[in-house]
Amino acid sequence: MARKTKEEAQETRNRILDAAEEVFHRKGVSHTSLAHIATAAGVTRGAIYWHFKNKADLFDAMIERLITPWEAMAAELELLRAGEPLDWARSVAMYVLERLTQDPHYQRVLEIAWHKCEYVGEMAEIRDKHLECGHRYIGMMEGALRKAKGLGQLPEHVDPHQAAVGVLALMDGLIVNWTLEPKLFPLAEYAGPIIDCYLKGLAAEK
Repeated sequence: MARKTKEEAQETRNRILDAAEEVFHRKGVSHTSLAHIATAAGVTRGAIYWHFKNKADLFDAMIERLITPWEAMAAELELLRAGEPLDWARSVAMYVLERLTQDPHYQRVLEIAWHKCEYVGEMAEIRDKHLECGHRYIGMMEGALRKAKGLGQLPEHVDPHQAAVGVLALMDGLIVNWTLEPKLFPLAEYAGPIIDCYLKGLAAEK
């Protein structure tokens, strides 16, 4: 019985997260209340508060549900960085962009995060987590590029930190613009050549 109750609780939590994603996408985060989400999920507001402290906590859980697999993927590719760090850097960048074009669920959540959320008030703490994620990404990418430089795969004039920031800026630019209007350019077709152009440009002699 206890196991069934635990499974039911997880099912309710997932239903709330699914409803939050749908309502956030349709109404925008600032115009969505917990009552809206409760109605969409077919639960009471009390059920939401059982699982989440507030709207910001619910939003964070919605993001984490999709970001966690990316962290695991990066860990799995850690060994690749040791021998071929530039291949690792490309794989990490392409994983995100390919998943964006192939997974509508992932696309919708990133669209909410970039275009349908104001990071003010109770959502300000989410902004801090967003920045933390960016710093973490830059750190991982910088480590790979520094390793590449040590192996002679990048010329001396390349600053690994600056180059890592460039990768993040390039990816953010593609994600922000494509989620705003997918018809702007074919991301699935352009992602690989664009990432390759940047990384090969880094490796080119000055």
